Formats: sequence, C-alpha cells, structure tokens
Amino acid sequence: MKQLLIIALALSVSLMAACGKSAPTDTVESLVANPERLKALRAQCKADHAKVGDAVCAAVSEATRRRFMGGGKSPYASDPVPSPTPPARAKSEPS
Repeated sequence: MKQLLIIALALSVSLMAACGKSAPTDTVESLVANPERLKALRAQCKADHAKVGDAVCAAVSEATRRRFMGGGKSPYASDPVPSPTPPARAKSEPS
C-alpha cells in the first residue's frame, strides 16, 4: 500500500511540474506582426534576461532584426557593381 501511495505522489508531483512549464507562445512571426508586444518583451529581456528566458529573448532578437532589416532581400542586391577603373599611369618624361 505504501508503494502505491509513493508512486501516486511521485506521479502527481511530476504532472504538476510538467504543467508549470509551458512552451513560449510568442513566435518570431507573431512578434513581427505585433510591435507593441515586441516592445514590451524587448524591455523585459533588457531588464531581466534570466527571468524571461533565452528562448523568448532569442525570438525577440530575431523579430527585431526582421522588422529592421525586412525580409533580407534588397532591391539593389542583384545590381552589378562596376569594377573600379585602374589609376592612370603617369608618363615619365625624359630629362
């Protein structure tokens, strides 16, 4: 009987521990779409990174980068860059 009680107690403790931790609900895409939430989380990460967690702060960082940089595609990326012209050679005059 004692063993059954100990197993039930251990099972209930493990279930309660599993319920306490949940996956972060803020994804990078949701933060990019919601700038107010992004601003609030960015302030929380700055104030106490350890409390907020690495996963959330990494998502905040990536969302901030995407909002600033856009999709990463530049309209100028495919433009060819002209090669530099070599400097003109000075002709030496015979003395």
